[in-house]
Amino acid sequence: MFYRRAVATAALLAVAASLQAAPKQPTNRSKQKAAAEATRAGIQKKLATLKRDVVRTESEREHAADELAASEEAISDANRSLRELAEEQQQTNRKLQELDGAQERLAATIAKQKNQLSRLLREQYVAGNEDRVKLLLSGENPNRISRDLQLMAYVSKSQARLIASLRSNLATVEQNQLEVQNAKDELEEIALEENQQKAKLEKEKLHRKALLGNLSTRLADQRKQIGNLERDEQRMSGLVDRLSALIQQQAEAAAAEKRRREALAAARAKARAEARAAALAKAQAERERLAREAARPGSKPAPVKPEPDEPKVAQAPVEDKPDPDEEKPENIALAPAAPEGAFASLKGKLRAPVSGAVTASFGAKRGSGPSWKGVFIKAPEGSDVRAVAAGRVVFASWLRGFGNLIIVDHGSQYLSIYGNNQSLLKRVGDAVRGGDQIAAAGNTGGIEESGLYFELRHRGKAFNPAGWVNF
Repeated sequence: MFYRRAVATAALLAVAASLQAAPKQPTNRSKQKAAAEATRAGIQKKLATLKRDVVRTESEREHAADELAASEEAISDANRSLRELAEEQQQTNRKLQELDGAQERLAATIAKQKNQLSRLLREQYVAGNEDRVKLLLSGENPNRISRDLQLMAYVSKSQARLIASLRSNLATVEQNQLEVQNAKDELEEIALEENQQKAKLEKEKLHRKALLGNLSTRLADQRKQIGNLERDEQRMSGLVDRLSALIQQQAEAAAAEKRRREALAAARAKARAEARAAALAKAQAERERLAREAARPGSKPAPVKPEPDEPKVAQAPVEDKPDPDEEKPENIALAPAAPEGAFASLKGKLRAPVSGAVTASFGAKRGSGPSWKGVFIKAPEGSDVRAVAAGRVVFASWLRGFGNLIIVDHGSQYLSIYGNNQSLLKRVGDAVRGGDQIAAAGNTGGIEESGLYFELRHRGKAFNPAGWVNF
């Protein structure tokens, strides 16, 4: 009896000791961010090559707007980072609230369990001398002894279950505390990054303002040159053509990968079926052999072993070496999130990408230069730019003539194009829904007034968005 009390007391002390605060653990946020960046790195490399190919053949190397490129891209990146950090902060705060609630519930449960365990130990101590050996040697009624032994077993099991549950809850509390500390560390990281990005944003805004002042005359002259407008159009067409080819290439690669996986799954299923059939045939042959031996004169019956309805079959030995290209970041598909044909069904139902007045319409002459291939919507700087339909971002970078440019693929070779943005809020590969904010309007790329340049293209050719979008 003394031994059982000592064991129970030791268990209680061990459980109580585990309540001590866990050591501070480093956050995994930085590693997760690095992994996300690595995931995008491959496709960004392809797009950078594509972008260089678009401008490589241009004869003009010096353009005033190009001197704004780095500053305008930096402003876009800082605004996107601030937006992402704000979203991260909200998610982390929600997680912290959930963890705090769970901690309170666990604390109440643990307090209740500790009280129960204390009461059991106290009752056991008061009961004192009624151990099993003494009870068996007492000479009392065997029925009473059996009943008392059974009750003592129930009490012991109840104690063991209670201690196990308490230990489990305490382990959960410890894990909860680690997660709470990790969330707090992440909030500190986010706050630090936010301050850094705000400082960077203000610095770049001042830098761009100074550049605009110095380049204003050159920009005004170059905007009037017909050759620049024509090169802008050729640049956009070249970019769209190369993007379309890349999208098609990756779509074919994705289809081939799907067929490969389906063939591998079929081969595995066939191998498992064959192995199962072979095992069943072997089991049947063994039963027949035993039956023949039992039928021989003078033979002793073999011991009968229970057999399952179907023998266990080992995993089929199908070789499945990892594909070295399967997990490479550059193989992330640019295929749209929307199903084929979804965009065409939205004709006449699309909402305007930004609130504002259309100051340049599709097909209208740009002075004595080429016609507009899209529309320009005048809007205050920073106005929300929203995707007109569901799709996937296939381009998000600065391009001469269009500033900070974002292109969304909607499937069936439909693209929507959003140019001259102050900031791009989505990255290449991001899936978007209709109405999601993807950018903030601006006047990047050397244009005079703030707003959004918007195009729709099908099979690489621009078409009038007026019949599709309710401006």
